[in-house]
Amino acid sequence: MADKTVAEKSAPRRIDRRRARTRQALVCAAQRMLAEGRTDVPILEITELADIGVGSFYNHFDSKEELFRVAVEEALEWWGSLMDRLTADVDDPAVSYAQSFRMTGRLHRRHQELSKVLLNHGLELAHSNRGLAPRALNDIRAAVDAGRFEVEDLDLALAMTAGAALALGALLHAQPDRDDGKSADRVALGLLLQFGMPAEEAERICSLGLPDFDLVDTMVG
Repeated sequence: MADKTVAEKSAPRRIDRRRARTRQALVCAAQRMLAEGRTDVPILEITELADIGVGSFYNHFDSKEELFRVAVEEALEWWGSLMDRLTADVDDPAVSYAQSFRMTGRLHRRHQELSKVLLNHGLELAHSNRGLAPRALNDIRAAVDAGRFEVEDLDLALAMTAGAALALGALLHAQPDRDDGKSADRVALGLLLQFGMPAEEAERICSLGLPDFDLVDTMVG
């Protein structure tokens, strides 16, 4: 009887894990297509890339448009959650802002497929309530409140940040030999200066060490 009870309890968990794997396979396939700019494809092509049956698609999504929307949202949130983890011990919002930007520049190279998803959907990056945008806005607001930034228009400061991040990512893809770290640091420095930070302090912040990127893939699952 005990063995039967354990089996009965474990069966739903196995089903849930299988459903989660199927859903994740669909999202990953959609993100790959988004990175390649291929969204005008039949659902059959998506399920073949995900290696699942067509019927399983409709157990998770009503349409391919919904799948692509979720794929973008999850890419944004993965990136934002990663920045949360990597800046968790940073108390200075100006440092947190700069560090997130500098790491994002480097992640364009480490996660090129995910980067292309974000670059191909720049408006979602700039205006989404998930991912990097709300986190950057919080850092900017906190830095203003702490007297670290001199910013009158928070929305404009966020637009500058998003525009710089997108332009930097596009440049790094277009110029694969460009030093991603130095480029990201220089753009971050320029943003800090635009936000009223003294040059010496901005340069100090942009020269601070960053987390070990070899640990990145294990920090967010």
